[in-house]
Amino acid sequence: MKLLVINPNISESVSDLIAAEARRAAAPGTEITMKTAPFGVAYIETRFESLIGAYATATLAGEHAPGHDAVIIAAFGDPGIDGLREALDIPVVGLTESALMSACLLGKRFSIVAISRRITAWYRECVQANGLVDRLASIRCLDRPLQDIGRVQEDHEAALLSLCQAAVDEDGADVLIIAGAPLAGLARSVKHRMAVPMVDGVSSAVCHAQTLVSLAPTPARGGSFAPPPIKPHHGLPEGIMRLLAPR
Repeated sequence: MKLLVINPNISESVSDLIAAEARRAAAPGTEITMKTAPFGVAYIETRFESLIGAYATATLAGEHAPGHDAVIIAAFGDPGIDGLREALDIPVVGLTESALMSACLLGKRFSIVAISRRITAWYRECVQANGLVDRLASIRCLDRPLQDIGRVQEDHEAALLSLCQAAVDEDGADVLIIAGAPLAGLARSVKHRMAVPMVDGVSSAVCHAQTLVSLAPTPARGGSFAPPPIKPHHGLPEGIMRLLAPR
């Protein structure tokens, strides 16, 4: 099984964290291909940055998806996920949706721990879009400058753990989702210090992708996820044109 993992941000240090956690979570024999956005921002905090990340992700998917069994969008918020599901015949999963599904299998109410305050409104909208806002206990976040996006875990581990504990003690969370690619692997390394299950988006996405590949679903040819209709286009990168080609 071959999984294409795409970081919609330009931070190679974050891609290293994603790839390491993806390989820890992967089953024996599963191959991980890691790709980083060639343009965009260091990390996504806003709806507009997500738009940029979605385009970068689609470009990379068009270039590299052939030969892979599934695609993972490795940014919380899953930029571009629904569009890519229309354009690809293989499963496409994202960190947010995968983490939410894992959390719902482990408890009734979950909290999300995030890396910035600006990001929280958009995260809440993502939970609502997945139909799970009634199960959201809280979104807790860091509220301090991030000096190095690749070192958020090392620089802010104590603060992140404090947020996790508050989500359990004060918000009634049954499960904690550690959100965002810069925190990939943190749940695995600190889970023994929390009294409730902790969910990592990267490992959840890898495991869910493997499950979907094993189920061998039929590609959509009807319904709302049918391939985009053929029509004239102009000025698009080669990867995007591949996604729009007849199949």
